[in-house]
Amino acid sequence: MEKILGNWYKSSIGNLGISFICGYCGSNAGPSNYYFVDRSSEVKNPPSIYICPKCNRPTYIFKDEQVPGPIIGDDIEFLPIDVEQLYNEARKCISVNAYTSAVLSCRKLLMNTSVTKGAESGKGFVYYVNYLEENHYIPPDSREWVDMIRKKGNEATHAIPSISKEDAIEMLEFTSMLLRFVYELPGKMTKYKK
Repeated sequence: MEKILGNWYKSSIGNLGISFICGYCGSNAGPSNYYFVDRSSEVKNPPSIYICPKCNRPTYIFKDEQVPGPIIGDDIEFLPIDVEQLYNEARKCISVNAYTSAVLSCRKLLMNTSVTKGAESGKGFVYYVNYLEENHYIPPDSREWVDMIRKKGNEATHAIPSISKEDAIEMLEFTSMLLRFVYELPGKMTKYKK
């Protein structure tokens, strides 16, 4: 990630003795530039905005809340551009507590993956899951967790309650496993053969 050049206007500077995982660049940040809410001298750890020394981007932290939070999931190699963008969108949704949106993105990734591998577009969603299975893009004994992505996606679309953080992270993990199997492992083998 490209570093933002320049200095933050009127930020406080000091050795804070804190660290966090930057939600932008993923580095373990030990910031020295920050802004804080001056509520009273009695408040320990007031709401603050810390500037990452690596990418120079701001992160809000108060108690157990960090926005943006750390990016969940690893980068995956050899993804088609549109699949990579959607996968990263799902990861970023979790970092800003948009769990329902993350699960909807994971569900859409199943359809996009199926279409990039030859399925017809404009079909029903079950068609895409079946296409992945029938064409051996789903690892053996894995239909259940791929179907879970579909079910949670349907729940995110049609049910009133929101998706939990735990469910969103689990769906992202399942989705990343599928993307590794479909794109990264074959891509690495092709690279290895060269």
